[in-house]
Amino acid sequence: MKWFEDYKNKTVSAAEAVTLVKSGDSLFSSGNAATPYALLSALADRYQELEDVKVFHLLLMGDDPLTKPEVAAHFRHKSLFVGPADRRAVNEGQADYFPIFLYEIPRLFREQIALDVAFIQTSPPDTHGFLSLGVETAASKAAAETAKTVIAQVNDKMPRSLGDCFLHVSRIDKFVESSCELPTLDTRVSSDVEQQIARHIMPLIEDKTTLQLGIGGIPDAVLSLLHDRKDLGIHTEMVSDGVMNAIEAGIVTNRFKTLHPGKVIATFILGSKELYQYIDNNPLFELHQVDYTNDPFIVAQNDGIVAINSAVEVDLTGQVCSDSIGYTIYSGFGGQVDFIRGAARANAGKPVIALPSTAKKGGISRIVPHLREGAGVVTSRGDVHYVATEFGIANLHGKSLRERAEALIEIAHPDFRSELEAAAKKRRILS
Repeated sequence: MKWFEDYKNKTVSAAEAVTLVKSGDSLFSSGNAATPYALLSALADRYQELEDVKVFHLLLMGDDPLTKPEVAAHFRHKSLFVGPADRRAVNEGQADYFPIFLYEIPRLFREQIALDVAFIQTSPPDTHGFLSLGVETAASKAAAETAKTVIAQVNDKMPRSLGDCFLHVSRIDKFVESSCELPTLDTRVSSDVEQQIARHIMPLIEDKTTLQLGIGGIPDAVLSLLHDRKDLGIHTEMVSDGVMNAIEAGIVTNRFKTLHPGKVIATFILGSKELYQYIDNNPLFELHQVDYTNDPFIVAQNDGIVAINSAVEVDLTGQVCSDSIGYTIYSGFGGQVDFIRGAARANAGKPVIALPSTAKKGGISRIVPHLREGAGVVTSRGDVHYVATEFGIANLHGKSLRERAEALIEIAHPDFRSELEAAAKKRRILS
């Protein structure tokens, strides 16, 4: 096996592998549960030798060694989706946030951003010399295919996922072997509010429906209420434990999907150790690059798809803020607009924005007269169809500003309805 000799000859320590990174380089790191800690830690150890290394990534999980006080000045995060690891740096001007639709990110690396180095994490090679990207394909494959140098952290704890998620040993410049448990996502019981929101969404989900679900309590609550549905399908960005449980319960069969029948389609996996073991070498799951899974045109080929996504706040005209709290950047565009637009174009598709009616223990309304100063519009009012809170669900599509305001006030928390109505009248949305 020639590939095996190639693999052994290229296998080095993490410290040696990261010497390929030079000052001024543009570096990509895989993220989510595939964040390559061994490589990032070894790179951080070299901080005194490096300047102006630009680090592109999606959500990084866990403690980021590149943000240690003595290290941070030598690296600059280029965040395509902000999380706890880089949120402070972004909002203090020490890192950069890119507002971008998730499905467009691979194209950035193919056409716009020249990557010098890519850090990825993979499963061990199979008998033919192919490495699986495991729990995150997303933009990692595009980065690995376009970067001048590719370094793979090969983790024997990484599951071998199937789909468009393989790279051959010959495409990799250096290998670093590791045996590290993957980060897991703690599950929690959905709150009463989240359960009530899910109950309002449930009438939209019929037998044989295909679902896209994001992360958080509301998607988990929806999955927990599906016990009387049959033959559901999954075409999504992320697969969580709730999807695994629905498959095991016989609720999700994927039999009647109009695109990829019989398959769960996703771009990354995030959940428990049991979930990672479940998807290992499991032909039921296909992981694809995010420019496929999230392409609105591809999403729209799933007849009847129900896409459920969350928001920070929604104004009385239907504008949705999802990535910031005022001027403070909190997360990113993610796949919200990708799936909202895809579901809107699908035959009998239903795009849903779901959020609790209040925040800060009921102190503020999340249905607002106008988005707060500095808040960014992620999903435009022209894209929004259904909005759900614990007080009901409103369909804004094809409605005037007056009709939208009336519908949104009706599903706002009762404590804020008078205030919202007065604000709408002041703006002459309501007479």
